[in-house]
Amino acid sequence: MDHATKQPIYGQMMDSPLLISTIIEQAARNHANTSIVSKRTEGDIHRYTYADLHLRSKKLAQALLALGLEQGARVGTLAWNTYRHVEIYYGVSGSGLICHTINPRLFTEQIAYIIGHAEDQVIFF
Repeated sequence: MDHATKQPIYGQMMDSPLLISTIIEQAARNHANTSIVSKRTEGDIHRYTYADLHLRSKKLAQALLALGLEQGARVGTLAWNTYRHVEIYYGVSGSGLICHTINPRLFTEQIAYIIGHAEDQVIFF
């Protein structure tokens, strides 16, 4: 409390809630041209920016909602840790859906169980 003005002191506190969607928006706004580099499973190197990531994850979120998925619907991702997986993470979580990762190293029966138990409505692989 600032005793002279009787106003609370917020310092570095944010004015917006800490959501997945606001994290990527902030990165795109403040680091739009910063490179994101990942090695694809195909072996080559993929490069793009936070602005690109933000745009692609928003498009994915819109596509998922266009499928009729409602808030809280579960979306599984069976993917390696690449730029595509990051887009899925931000697109799914940022749209109010639940994203969970499925380990691609598991046996087929284990993967099928996890997907069924989670009641996934969409699977990315």
